[in-house]
Amino acid sequence: MKFKPIYLYGFILIAVVTTLIVVSQSNASKETIKGDITQKQMPQDDVHKNLSTQQQNPTGANVNQEVFEKLKMMKKLADAKPTDTLKIREYADFLSAAHKPDEAITYYEKILSIDKRRKDIYLAITFDYYNLNKLDKAEEVTRRMLQIFPNDPMANYNIGAIEATRGNKEKAREIWNKLINNNPADKISELAKSSVTKL
Repeated sequence: MKFKPIYLYGFILIAVVTTLIVVSQSNASKETIKGDITQKQMPQDDVHKNLSTQQQNPTGANVNQEVFEKLKMMKKLADAKPTDTLKIREYADFLSAAHKPDEAITYYEKILSIDKRRKDIYLAITFDYYNLNKLDKAEEVTRRMLQIFPNDPMANYNIGAIEATRGNKEKAREIWNKLINNNPADKISELAKSSVTKL
């Protein structure tokens, strides 16, 4: 199974939309915003500042002490208030941006245990699993979302992207064409049209 980054664009769009929702609803600080993973330069956030511009892959060894302190503080706040989904979300987003998606997913799941109708959280988990190339897990989370929101265009697009990444191009084409027909005016349909041409 070969990972094809071309289908990641849909997930990037979803991450951006999710970030905009979170920021507009909670006035969350800039640290919670996920960087665009397609940009060629290192993101200029608390996680990545002070890293050498020559280093390509940040690791635990080159993330500065300030970030570790920030993570500890945010974890303490999230754990101290296990029903405060805003604090949990801020911490999960920061973990994801700090290249700790497995830990982020654990905290995102805590939010879903409180409120199963959080589309933004299903999409964030799917995004992290997709980036980890755990396609079965990404599909599992997306199917959970579709049980609650069966006609959600982003969730349906993601199922197509997962199939395309697995190499099931005809299945992806079928899913995306159905999405386009059922949601002709939706922006996700435009993304689906573009993705179909790349199959």
